[in-house]
Amino acid sequence: MNDFARSIGAAFALIGEADTELLGIVALSLRVSLTASVLALLIGAPFGALLAITRFRGRQVIIILTNALLGLPPVVVGLALYLLLSRSGPFGAAGLLFTPGAMVIAQTLLATPIVVALVHRPASLLWAEYGDLARIDGLSALRSMALLFALGRTSLLTAFLAAFGRAIAEVGAIIIVGGNIRSFTRTMTTAIALETSKGDLPLALGLGLILLALSVAVSTVAFVLVGRVGEK
Repeated sequence: MNDFARSIGAAFALIGEADTELLGIVALSLRVSLTASVLALLIGAPFGALLAITRFRGRQVIIILTNALLGLPPVVVGLALYLLLSRSGPFGAAGLLFTPGAMVIAQTLLATPIVVALVHRPASLLWAEYGDLARIDGLSALRSMALLFALGRTSLLTAFLAAFGRAIAEVGAIIIVGGNIRSFTRTMTTAIALETSKGDLPLALGLGLILLALSVAVSTVAFVLVGRVGEK
């Protein structure tokens, strides 16, 4: 118990002293996860809105597959990317393996289905209400999507926060394609796993506290936004 208390105290000390290594890990985590979340939003939001306003053969299958990808195992994504980005893989010449870029790709792949699912549902409800007006006005598919985004701004923010929450907490895929290299590809989650296995609890706990605070903040904001949408 005393060892645990000392570890907690040392963890708070690292945070309070703004430990260089800790801050570097947090900064890289935020940079990678925010980039991946923005890319997921840019890819997933238009796709989700397009599924809401169009009707074509196979659309329902795509919707089902997109929702199925919500439970995609991160280690499978990491393994697939590793094979694609390795020297013998089709994209090995890009030199992305064991770089932050590979980690961004992995997190984007995992976060995009979340954005698609969270945008598609409210966009479908909005289209059921305003679709006839849009067709009467002769709006193109692009302008119709812009209309849905304007009306559903809160759902877009909720989707972004959910994608960020998924990305910032991910460990399986990024440890495979990033390599957990110190001062280069080591994020909060991969560092926590490594430092815990080494028995360096202060750094692991310090990073864990920061990660927990970020997760709670994101969840709180998303919950408040969903509540506001429900009230409307």
